[in-house]
Amino acid sequence: MQIKTVTSTAKIAYSTRTVKDPTLAKGTRKVRTRGVAGVRTLTYQVTVTNGVQTSKKLLRSVVTKQPVTQVVAVGTKQTRQCDPNYSGACVPIASDVDCSGGSGDGPAYVTGPVRVIGSDIYDLDRDGDGIGCD
Repeated sequence: MQIKTVTSTAKIAYSTRTVKDPTLAKGTRKVRTRGVAGVRTLTYQVTVTNGVQTSKKLLRSVVTKQPVTQVVAVGTKQTRQCDPNYSGACVPIASDVDCSGGSGDGPAYVTGPVRVIGSDIYDLDRDGDGIGCD
């Protein structure tokens, strides 16, 4: 009969934590801190009789490397959609858009000037020169 001490290691899984990030577009996910598995060192007393292991007793279990929690940022920022009929300023997509400072009643407004590159669906270019809110 032979008694010996055997050491082995086991991985400790890391956890994942999500945090809200108002600087990222809504629905976007970005790893802020990469997760790293930890290590546990296990020490056993093993008894071997005639070349065959007859018993194995755990003597000590020590965390030798703590796992690092993975942090994932989830975007919450609303992305602003601009009407593709205009350039130079973001004309919001809405039921009606008027020039800021004008007599329009909205509900959305744009500060010009804006170039009409498609259809002037909000009638921002009143004089027909291709520039609205000027």
